[in-house]
Amino acid sequence: MSAVSSLKMTPDERRASVALAGLFACRMLGLFLLLPVFAVAARGLPGGDDPARVGLALGIYGLTQAFMQIPFGLASDRWGRRPVVLAGLVLFVAGSIVCALAGDVFWITVGRAIQGAGAISAAVTAWLADATRDEVRTRAMAMVGGSIGLAFAASLVLAPVLVGWGGLPGLFWTIACLGLACIAVACWVVPDAPRAVPQAAPARPRQVLMHRDLLRLNAGVFVLHMIQVALFVVVPALLARLGGLAAQDLWKVYLPVIVLSFVLMVPVIFAAEKRRAHRGALRAAVAGLALVCALMPLASHGFFAMAAALTGFFVVFNVLEALQPSLVSRTAPPAFKGLALGFYNTAQAAGLFLGGTAGGRLASAAGPSAVFLAAAGLALLWLALAWGMKPVR
Repeated sequence: MSAVSSLKMTPDERRASVALAGLFACRMLGLFLLLPVFAVAARGLPGGDDPARVGLALGIYGLTQAFMQIPFGLASDRWGRRPVVLAGLVLFVAGSIVCALAGDVFWITVGRAIQGAGAISAAVTAWLADATRDEVRTRAMAMVGGSIGLAFAASLVLAPVLVGWGGLPGLFWTIACLGLACIAVACWVVPDAPRAVPQAAPARPRQVLMHRDLLRLNAGVFVLHMIQVALFVVVPALLARLGGLAAQDLWKVYLPVIVLSFVLMVPVIFAAEKRRAHRGALRAAVAGLALVCALMPLASHGFFAMAAALTGFFVVFNVLEALQPSLVSRTAPPAFKGLALGFYNTAQAAGLFLGGTAGGRLASAAGPSAVFLAAAGLALLWLALAWGMKPVR
């Protein structure tokens, strides 16, 4: 196989990549649809006027995700990707139905916990890694990362419309339908992928925890998503103030920013694939993240400067979202690829949870600029950790 043809996806690889990216996007859309509207829409429910209970209903999803990623990743190594993904999606749909039928915030919290328990991110990522060759894997992961960004943008547009149409129950029934669509895709669209190793000897967590490069990648995704959520504690209010926008109009900023950043990210991924420069691309993207965060205090005085800084953030964010799971799948021995991705997704969920908490407290105590500078400092710490990574094959 020539060097050029090896960089092209086979029909099965393209089918698996598109289907799994679509599955990931539908499921993440089901999560993101709640974020822009829940705090306001829940006020009509018992308990909906208590910010702590509303915050718990939103955050418990991430907590149960964090607890269940490793068991689901380990199970996918032992019993295969498809049955584990289907089991997780059934839990996601069941939790959505509980939320749709809930009469108060308590039962929505219960439903959200059930949704989060269907933690299939590790199994889906491992399935994609199984279905693609090394030469095209980062591109396939980029499709997943880009689909998540587009799902986030779509949620900002669709959520107010859906709540206006059917209230919170209508929103949760829509999320349940998205889950059913994901089940159909997982059953009938995603092709089978070869199981890498016999499953008689399951991997142990110690094998992952003692692997230095996997620990570096886990620390990286923790920092990346901690920075992401911490920034979004303060960026929406800044954009609204600088641009004179109402909260429901912020999608007019987010949508072009995310689409443009996705377009700018694609050449970076292709260059990393062609030159097999994944480690160098990772270092450059982390350095770019530190630079963008360090410039945000200056950009925060003008609307277009802030929008440009946000575009820069999403370019490096999308590059890192594509590179890191690909590097995990390349670095982890085949016997515990699913378990390694389970730890990776657990670190991601922990970063999402802690980013909101720490970002909110820091913003309250010292203002948005302190959040941006702290994010830059975390990115520099990550760069120091990532510098010691070994070259990947």
